Amino acid sequence: MGPVKSSADGEIQILGSRLVASGTVDALKLNVEAKPRYFPVFGKWMASHNDGLSNPGVFGWGGFDWGSESIELAAFEVPRKLQGRSYDLTVLKDNRYSLSGYGLESPVTGSIGTEEKFNSSFGALTLKVTKLSGRPGASFVLKSRSSQLTTDDLIKSLQIIEQGKHSGVISATLESTDPVLLSDTLNELGRQYVKQNADRKAAQAEHSISFLDAQLPVMKQQLEDAEAKLSEYQNSHTIVDLSEAGKVSLQQSADAETRLIAMKQKRQDLATRFGPMHPSLLAIDEQIATNQKQIDSIAAQIRQMPLTEQDMLKLQRDVRVSTDLYVAMRSNVEQLRLVKAGKIGNVRIVDTADIPERPVKPRKLIVMAAATIVGLFLGTLLALVKDRLFTGVTDPISLEEHTGLSVYATIPVSDKQAELMRNLRSDGSRPLVLANLYPNDPAVESLRSLRTAFKFVASGGKNNVVLIAGPTPEIGKSFVSVNFATVLASSGARVLLIDADMRKGYLNRYFGLGRDAGLSDAISEARSVDSVVHRDVLPNLDFVSSGNYPQNPAEVLSHKNWGDFISAASRAYDVVIVDAPPVLVVSDAETIVGSAGSVFLVTRSGVTRGGEVSESIKRLTQTGTQVTGLLFNAIKPRGRIYGYGGRYQSYRYTGDGYYQDRS
Repeated sequence: MGPVKSSADGEIQILGSRLVASGTVDALKLNVEAKPRYFPVFGKWMASHNDGLSNPGVFGWGGFDWGSESIELAAFEVPRKLQGRSYDLTVLKDNRYSLSGYGLESPVTGSIGTEEKFNSSFGALTLKVTKLSGRPGASFVLKSRSSQLTTDDLIKSLQIIEQGKHSGVISATLESTDPVLLSDTLNELGRQYVKQNADRKAAQAEHSISFLDAQLPVMKQQLEDAEAKLSEYQNSHTIVDLSEAGKVSLQQSADAETRLIAMKQKRQDLATRFGPMHPSLLAIDEQIATNQKQIDSIAAQIRQMPLTEQDMLKLQRDVRVSTDLYVAMRSNVEQLRLVKAGKIGNVRIVDTADIPERPVKPRKLIVMAAATIVGLFLGTLLALVKDRLFTGVTDPISLEEHTGLSVYATIPVSDKQAELMRNLRSDGSRPLVLANLYPNDPAVESLRSLRTAFKFVASGGKNNVVLIAGPTPEIGKSFVSVNFATVLASSGARVLLIDADMRKGYLNRYFGLGRDAGLSDAISEARSVDSVVHRDVLPNLDFVSSGNYPQNPAEVLSHKNWGDFISAASRAYDVVIVDAPPVLVVSDAETIVGSAGSVFLVTRSGVTRGGEVSESIKRLTQTGTQVTGLLFNAIKPRGRIYGYGGRYQSYRYTGDGYYQDRS
């Protein structure tokens, strides 16, 4: 529900006021409670799983309900001293019932659909049962509370807030054990809130109409007098045609006088409702003073004109001002009558309260306490076991100490990357690269730091080819390759990105491309770089896909055409980035690493273990090429929570290759 002009803070107070809450209590009879009598502890739970009517009681005793018994009351009023007392209503035959409880000397009987009055020790009880579903003997508990206390409880339980700063949209929340009653209560609160607002606007309109109705005859008489004076003057004098300056002064003077009179009328109306120091009155007084200064200035200009023109101008101004005010006042009266008749307020209900499908409570104290203790114990135990057996390296410093290599970049997890990967699955027709779409993402900023460090590393390498590898799948190696290439290209360098994974390479999907005519085709058919490259997939970035998957990827990569291809690419571009397959899964990375001048090994925080890193470095260096450094991916910095949502493909052995699981 959102007020159009009213302050949200003030509307929150009104929505949570006794005026609105008491109207809700009376409309829904929230002070009256009527429910089946269930067996203690588990009776209500058993009844919730039974759709039909039950045989009341336990072995015929107690009248407990075990099924879908229900009751509806149109009225249940008790004397003040009996408020809060429980009464037992028992179903009888022939649409009758009996009522017993405090203040009744003996059980009394009544008929369904009839308003009954029963005498008690403290006064009369009024009860009207409109619907009663249950077999004879079924028992119900009735209770009538104080409307005032019920209203107070409702106000205390309401949580009313503004949705967003200065949005003017208010939300109200409430908790209850009855989802249907909860929904009805919130919706009735909304209706009562809108109703009081409309009633208030109608009352204000009525007040304004009364005031304006009293002013209309006066304004009409003033208009007639002004017209008569102008006519008399024109009959007794030669008709004067105002100069251009006079016409301008007439317009300005008439407008200013109209505004002044309207302001004074508004002040007179406000003075009947507010004190002299109210902000509304102070504001209108300031406006009147400003307008009066403008009138005085115009009057000084008019006094410079000939006397005949001054008289004519004054009379015409009086007629125009009186006409404008009279017409405007009549229009205002008609508008106010419409507001009063339609009872239109300035608030509305945006969303109604639906019946909740899932409860937010109960939170059983005993269950919660036991669950907390057991959960803490098991959680601590599992964390220790996981840390010992399964958790990878989480500290880049310890990784440097373990391997003797420098960590050139620590790349945080990215929430935006998770969103992009979801879009990649549903829409593969356009580039979805984090560094291109979200250049200010923390992960991209880390890759810019790597770009700076790479400039010094590249100067000492044998060529401009960079091989990016990883020990295992699902560590974000491809993410690093694509986005590092994009970051390098954004600095003005001409960059070529090559997908060298001929088993399950999928870098083409980042750019909305297919795998046809890629690296495997170029090597197998001795084709040139130009024949397989995709130009400008992003600014300054060209791309070569993995191509059609061959049956023997290792043999293809070991062919001399690979060397010719990478040499040609190196000459044509400033930087060539090769995304290699996982080192510990297949030997492809070892086959091509010798062609690279720089080699970076990607590890994932909490996933890659120290032994995997050491083994990967060992396999790569056995070819005679040194690993340049490490890239620590998916780090979760302390003090801030990152979510990493990329779906980096899952590999496992299959013959001499591997394939990806789609999770």
